[in-house]
Amino acid sequence: MNPIDELRAARPAHLGDAPVDERTRAAELSYAMSRPRPVRRKRRNVRPVWGFSLIGAATAVAVVVSGTGGTTAQAPVPARTTTTSSTPKVKLSARDILLTAAAKAARQPAGTGAYWHTVSMRRTLFAVEGAGYRVMERQREEGWTPNATGGDQWGSIKSLGARPVTAADEESWKQAGSPAKIPVKVPGKPRPMILSTSPGKGLTGHSPLVDGDKVFWLGRNVTMKDLRGLPSDPAKLKAWLLRSYEGHSPGSSSDPMEADPWLFTVSIGLIIDMPVTPQVRGAAFRMLADLDTVDVIENVTDAEGRQGTAVAIEEHTKGLGVVENRLVFDQATGRGLAKENVVVKPGGLQSAFEPGTVWNSEVVLEAGWTDSEPPS
Repeated sequence: MNPIDELRAARPAHLGDAPVDERTRAAELSYAMSRPRPVRRKRRNVRPVWGFSLIGAATAVAVVVSGTGGTTAQAPVPARTTTTSSTPKVKLSARDILLTAAAKAARQPAGTGAYWHTVSMRRTLFAVEGAGYRVMERQREEGWTPNATGGDQWGSIKSLGARPVTAADEESWKQAGSPAKIPVKVPGKPRPMILSTSPGKGLTGHSPLVDGDKVFWLGRNVTMKDLRGLPSDPAKLKAWLLRSYEGHSPGSSSDPMEADPWLFTVSIGLIIDMPVTPQVRGAAFRMLADLDTVDVIENVTDAEGRQGTAVAIEEHTKGLGVVENRLVFDQATGRGLAKENVVVKPGGLQSAFEPGTVWNSEVVLEAGWTDSEPPS
């Protein structure tokens, strides 16, 4: 059984048939390799947007993401402006900021190639139960999605090890004996997941495209042709996406979600890491500018230290309190930088995190076309 098959087989049962891509499955690989191998399930769906908020689902999967010492986990929530009111202290309204980003994004070069290639760093914060400290895991993920039909989708993953977040966390970790193996609780699992402070072995795998041509999930499984043919008019793009809306979150049919947060969650990938045209990327920004429930937060620093602006929306989750989903982008270019989940009102496994804590993030380092073959 190859690594991608291992990921499918190890998918937590409570996630049901929620769509999951090879990179998200790859995030479960280290955990999957250490567990008994269940019977492989039939794959029905592919690639979610960044973990359909990674709130109800990606915390629930055993993501093996890693962090290094000194990573800031406690980030104060910057002042924001909303699309429903004007703030005299802000030179530009939230809508103006998003429309400016839309214009910049639409002017970026289109490009083409044999593969859509992405490189990202994913981080997740864990409170070590009963130990009084937190650890951050970080992992590097890389993906190659073929432009042509009938090919294989490739993914690689490397865990960089779990480390205490702050100096106080490190001191508590040392007082606990500086354990190299750290148990953390994962939703839906009767036993804790064991994180290692040492980097893991890099793994690469590949799998045929679903139905021979499905490459991403955008409310439903879509082909590369679908993505390249999306409407560049924001109203038409919104209508196209909402044809897949059924009143619940992308991760669970039992978790109700209103249309605006669903649309935000599903469309975030259009801006940050999907192979759409620059005009569609600009349309996605303009579509978000028309949502009454989004905020714009200026002067945000992503986990790699890059300065940007965030567009955000709040989500009330089951068992995780209130969470703010953020898309961080470069206002000067309209380029997506990162996706973040920020604690607004702690609940469930986030009860140990103060409001303003960035508990999960994915920083996109590269996203573009290439003719280079994936490593075999």
